[in-house]
Amino acid sequence: MYLEGFDPFSILQQASDRQPTSQPSPSPSIPCQASNGMTVDEQNHRNNCSMRDNSRQVEEGEDDEEEGMIFFYLPEGHKPGTFPKALQDGSSRNNNGNDNGNSVILRGRQSKRHRRGSSGSVDSRLSFYDNVPYTEREEEEDGDDHKLEEVLQHVSGLQRFVNAWSEAVAAEEEEEEEDEEEEGDSDSALDSASPCPSSPLQNRLEEAENGSDQDSTGNPLGEGEEGMRERRDSGVGASLTRTNRPQKLRWPSFQNSHRPSLASAQLQISCQSVLQMNLLQKLSLLQLTALLEKHTPTNKHGFSWAVPKFMKRIKVRDYKDRNVFGVPLQVIVQRTGQPLPQGIQQAMRYLRNQCLDQVGLFRKSGVKSRIQALRQMNEACGADGGGVNYEGQSAYDVADMLKQYFRDLPEPLLTSKLSETFLQIYQYMPKELRLHATRAAVLLLPDENREALRTLLCLLSDVTASVAENQMTPTNLAVCLAPSLFHLNTLRRKESSSPRVMNRKQTLGKPDQRDLNENLAATHGLAHMIQECRKLFRIPEEMNRCRNSYVEQALLPRRLEDLGGVEGGQGGYRAYLRDCLDALLKEAKDKFKGYDSCSTPEHAELAYRKVHDGFPLRLWKVTVEVPASPEEVLMRVLREQGHWDEDLLESRVVETLDERTEVYQYVRNTMAPHPTRDHVVLRTWVTDLPKGACALACTSVDHEGASVVGVRANLLTSRYYIEPCGANKSRLTHISRIDCRGRFPEWYNKLYGHLCAAEIARIRDSFTVPMDK
Repeated sequence: MYLEGFDPFSILQQASDRQPTSQPSPSPSIPCQASNGMTVDEQNHRNNCSMRDNSRQVEEGEDDEEEGMIFFYLPEGHKPGTFPKALQDGSSRNNNGNDNGNSVILRGRQSKRHRRGSSGSVDSRLSFYDNVPYTEREEEEDGDDHKLEEVLQHVSGLQRFVNAWSEAVAAEEEEEEEDEEEEGDSDSALDSASPCPSSPLQNRLEEAENGSDQDSTGNPLGEGEEGMRERRDSGVGASLTRTNRPQKLRWPSFQNSHRPSLASAQLQISCQSVLQMNLLQKLSLLQLTALLEKHTPTNKHGFSWAVPKFMKRIKVRDYKDRNVFGVPLQVIVQRTGQPLPQGIQQAMRYLRNQCLDQVGLFRKSGVKSRIQALRQMNEACGADGGGVNYEGQSAYDVADMLKQYFRDLPEPLLTSKLSETFLQIYQYMPKELRLHATRAAVLLLPDENREALRTLLCLLSDVTASVAENQMTPTNLAVCLAPSLFHLNTLRRKESSSPRVMNRKQTLGKPDQRDLNENLAATHGLAHMIQECRKLFRIPEEMNRCRNSYVEQALLPRRLEDLGGVEGGQGGYRAYLRDCLDALLKEAKDKFKGYDSCSTPEHAELAYRKVHDGFPLRLWKVTVEVPASPEEVLMRVLREQGHWDEDLLESRVVETLDERTEVYQYVRNTMAPHPTRDHVVLRTWVTDLPKGACALACTSVDHEGASVVGVRANLLTSRYYIEPCGANKSRLTHISRIDCRGRFPEWYNKLYGHLCAAEIARIRDSFTVPMDK
């Protein structure tokens, strides 16, 4: 039996080579197996004697030893003829002087490629058990070692690549967190985190926004001569003028400070198409239901959805007697296009720009009479916020008014259906699952509630960023605002639809334990949402890996070359535009039959039709009478969008294809900190129709000359048909179908038609309201 690193043939050959002719060579050490009936003690005695005699020769012959022997000690009590359970390095033992004479010394040849200093390493010795001559075996081992070194080099290189990639990802996440923690009033420091590439159009936007944001009086920005921006595009030439109508709030510093990084931009909810949002809603419902069933008690219900009584007709209130306080967010969207009234947004901006250093902001109470005066000012100015001015107001009064606004909503900001769900998440869910569950619950909120919640959480996050000055931590803010957002411990009016509030009994004396638990859960939940507001409005990362079921549902605009199909050839987009105009004229000839009408607060005819093409979007139609000729109305729509679009930030002609066909880009503002909406459309128009009618057809395209500014919307259908209906009067019909990104199909079914009606009404009013020249 041969042991590791031992070859008797090589030992005998080495001994014969080293033996001089004039002097006998000392006998070599014996192998591990017992021979001639010798005991282990006798073997130890003989080997130790040989070692003492040759110690000086071994020390002097370092070069020979490098090609020579490695000494190992067998454990005491080793049975000859069996494999030892452990081996000890003989060189280290000899150097330490711990030889007790009770161990058998084994010798094995060391590989030539190892230095003498590494001869004591267990990893440096060869391991083979056959009796092949050592020289041949060493050559084979050297070849194997060379191959092994190549493999190890490849593995090491791969490991370095993986380590570098991990460090880069970690550094990117740390940089993202640092950027999110910074307060974003400095736009230049946040340009690197922008998901949009730099472009002349974006530079003009930033210059215009940053210049207008210097006004901190709380008045609507964009008014007066400083708010007028000249059009600097490819030859349109008309200056953008505004009506004397109050303009919406522009808040670029708030948008830039909460702009997502480039790595997480595509994971934001606001970038998802309507098909993707539909899938996300279903997935979130499944995930949240599974988590609640697993972690909540069996007697608790994850969703508090009130089932209306059968055959009971519920009267819908129109809220015509109110403008701001007590008006649902859905009604505010129908009136202004944004979830929060302009006066409330200006209050948030005033607190963020001038009041973050106030100690106890949102905690200290304001003066009741001044708060009531602020409420009356907002109600008098309406949801558009014209005339609202917070300059010189107490920060505590404005903060209290803001809390009262959310407290006076007909239902909680987190909705009556999902408030109980949020409370149960923070009552029973493990801490490591709360963010995942809260994300799923946020995706179940209506779009207007989710957008208002994000705006509020970003403001509260900015308040906590100045905790050294105002002493308001996320927990302190949650204690002050949770009752207003969850409508806790308040007996609401009978029209409240929350079953938890309707079934609440009046308690006297000691608070109910359920109330205490709900208050604690609401406080923890709001504090957690303030801390995680950057991550709360992202989609699950695994959705980007679902190529067939999710990513392909992005509903991206088609390229200009792909319009009209392959059979269209070089003139594909021209054939596509002709088909669109022919379809519009055919509908106009048939008096736009097949639409279902619905009511609208605007003086306009509103109707819709379902389109069965796989997209859950309705086709909306709005008709109004305009006191102008068809040519004037067409030019107002084409070249004077700034007169009637109060959300317009910038517009330009990207490419002129012919005298009546062009690629047009325009950017519309949204409620901060949500990204702007970018539109790139191919449009064509005709003015020589029978009876003096005019027509305009638009559709979204992907054009390389138009850089993305914000989120690129997809305008599926946009048609304008203008026909004369009297002396200097026209009948304008607008048909529209669009994917604005980041909204559920319910938003388009309930709200988008009203926004179209308001837009057409503004075109009509632009001819009657005097312009500011």
